[in-house]
Amino acid sequence: MNTDDYNFIQKSTLSTGKEMYSLMKSLFPICRSITGNGVRETLKIIQKYIPLTIHEIPTGTKAFDWTIPKEWNIDDGYILDSNQNKIIDFKKSNLHVLNYSIPIDKKITFSKLKEHIHTLPEQPDAIPYLTSYYNEEWGFCMSHNDFLKLSDEEYHVVIKSTLEDGSLTYGEYYVKGKIQDEFVLTCYVCHPSLCNDNLSGTVLITFIAKLLSKIKPYYSYRFLFIPETIGAIAWLSKNESNIKKIKHGLVATCVGDPGDVTYKRSRHGNAEIDKAAEYVLKHIEKHSIIDFFPSGSDERQFSSPGFNLPFGSLMRTIYGVFPEYHTSLDDLNFVKEEFLADSFSKYIEIIFVIENNRKYLNTNPKCEPQLGKRGLYRMIGGQKQDGSDEMALFWILNLSDGDNSLLDISNKSGLKFDLIKTLSDKLLSVNLLEEKTND
Repeated sequence: MNTDDYNFIQKSTLSTGKEMYSLMKSLFPICRSITGNGVRETLKIIQKYIPLTIHEIPTGTKAFDWTIPKEWNIDDGYILDSNQNKIIDFKKSNLHVLNYSIPIDKKITFSKLKEHIHTLPEQPDAIPYLTSYYNEEWGFCMSHNDFLKLSDEEYHVVIKSTLEDGSLTYGEYYVKGKIQDEFVLTCYVCHPSLCNDNLSGTVLITFIAKLLSKIKPYYSYRFLFIPETIGAIAWLSKNESNIKKIKHGLVATCVGDPGDVTYKRSRHGNAEIDKAAEYVLKHIEKHSIIDFFPSGSDERQFSSPGFNLPFGSLMRTIYGVFPEYHTSLDDLNFVKEEFLADSFSKYIEIIFVIENNRKYLNTNPKCEPQLGKRGLYRMIGGQKQDGSDEMALFWILNLSDGDNSLLDISNKSGLKFDLIKTLSDKLLSVNLLEEKTND
């Protein structure tokens, strides 16, 4: 990604935010899980934006210490009271049915029903999102206030679902760059009608992929649309031979809420992706940078000690902290276009830094070269009065010793990365720099 590409993309962030939100609205009603037709339907919609390759891994396939589970699909779920009124209706909210519930069609007493009803007493108006992936169970979720309205009578419970041999589905899109080294961006597509966690990450990755497909990036980019945890484990088990190509990674989640931006460092703590993200965020008044911890999202799979890949995660409010997390309150009213656009902009800036963060060698290292005769001294950028261009040249020439990257020079000089990049290009054009290629 060159400077012109970067500037063009950044100017379009507001319109991109609107497009991301529009895609989110179309994906919101779909009931997704770690397997099943909801994931397939979601990926087919994303295929309208990028040429996604869809993979299927059969039930029973081994993936390290895990096994691909049975496939779950659901058509309906409800509870009828004695007057045939629906007190819970899956078709009004797919959070009402415990995700991965086995089928049931029977009449039971209220005392038995209560054992299978899940609520949030501390958030009495919210429907919780709960799962039972690896334990064959059935259940319903409802607001606590609605639960309190139930009377002691017989109820008819119906869940029209299937749990049988099938496959795990995931999507993958590859953009070939100038080199084979890869930057991987991943999101998870297993959550049902929840916007921030994680339709926001899904639409963000979709539009980054769409934009990078239109340019010739330096790195090759791989975009993964996978079920959380089991999807990452399955992908790693199928692609172990190519892992060494991955040089940078980001997990996109919770990027549409109004909170301040948070960056979770990679397991390395000081990887290039960490330095790039921290550079971008240091120009923002309110932000948080937290160290890696071995829970959260799929960064814990990519960063497991057997792989130890440099995967960070750029979020807004971190998962589990905002009260809407894993409830029906994480809806289309909680996520806003402008926050999606802002997150998109920061991801693009990180990508720009990574794309252009080279190490150079000063080809005239003995004393300063004469810049004036090359038209570079006091004649740069319309002769800016603050002298930052000239100072940037001196910083670049002095620190281009093969050890310092452009990001290092930016951080040490206090000058913006894009200025360092632009003036490095000028020095390259007059043969005062050459790229170090033996790292």
